[in-house]
Amino acid sequence: MALIDSYGRKINYLRLSVTDRCNLRCRYCMPEEGISKLRHAEILSYEQMLMLAQASVQVGIEKIRVTGGEPLVRNGIIDFLKNLSAIPGLRQLVLTTNGILLKEMAADLKNAGVQRLNISLDSLRPEVFKQITRFDYLDRVLTGIQVAEELGFPIKINVVAMRGVNDAEFIDFAKMTLNKPYAVRFIEYMPTSKEESWQSLVIPGDEILERIAKQYPMKPVVRSALSGPSQDYRIDGAAGTLGIITAISEHFCSECNRIRVTSAGMARSCLFDDTEFDLKPFLRKGGEAELAETLRSIVMGKPQKHLMSNHDAAHEPFDMSKIGG
Repeated sequence: MALIDSYGRKINYLRLSVTDRCNLRCRYCMPEEGISKLRHAEILSYEQMLMLAQASVQVGIEKIRVTGGEPLVRNGIIDFLKNLSAIPGLRQLVLTTNGILLKEMAADLKNAGVQRLNISLDSLRPEVFKQITRFDYLDRVLTGIQVAEELGFPIKINVVAMRGVNDAEFIDFAKMTLNKPYAVRFIEYMPTSKEESWQSLVIPGDEILERIAKQYPMKPVVRSALSGPSQDYRIDGAAGTLGIITAISEHFCSECNRIRVTSAGMARSCLFDDTEFDLKPFLRKGGEAELAETLRSIVMGKPQKHLMSNHDAAHEPFDMSKIGG
């Protein structure tokens, strides 16, 4: 069963946040002092999340990405992932992590049925990593990536590109793909919290590619049907790939294939649309049919595009850790 929105887009991808808590304080995700955390009673139980996932697959979702906050800090996450991976019809189970706990947990994630990892890593330089994340954990992340790779995980590395912060490292990240089968993706800075002068941080994807192409010629790579919005390239002879996600400079809304659900059970059909739908009333025994119908209506209400540009953002500010990265 295909899940088609009112603009003819096939929606087959659910981003499911399991917690708003994190063991980092990345500057683009939350303030230094952290956020006011949801109470335990406000967060969906794993049973409710599993019911949501099952209903989503029944109506046409084929890929689920588990996010946070940092999903690996939630107790019981491994058993939950095992249950998710066993859902009939689910083609891909992916997890986004900051990598801090990967060394200890990568083997359990593999055994639980997680197929791919997306690892957030915005700098390869200890001082810059600490400036962005407010913690000195770079070595732990790099060790976790190595362990995950040795276990056979396909590795994607997500880099939020910020002018004057980490833009001197684009070539360093590109070099990672030469001998490793990594997919390194540069994400344009998005003004989720709408901090003052956020526009100065945005580096258009075309500029990122131009900088790398001066040293390494690249060719486009064809994406799969379940891929996200990245435009992917390969340096000649490289083992891995490079990509750009141009949420600001070049909207990919016409190809968007996802919906999001927060750890509190609030659904969004677009990250930068302030409209949210509370799914909690439908996450009860006997509410499966209503839940499925609600998911279909959320998809049908998905906007044609968001209203952000390089200069303006119409959404209400929010902390990314509360929505799901």
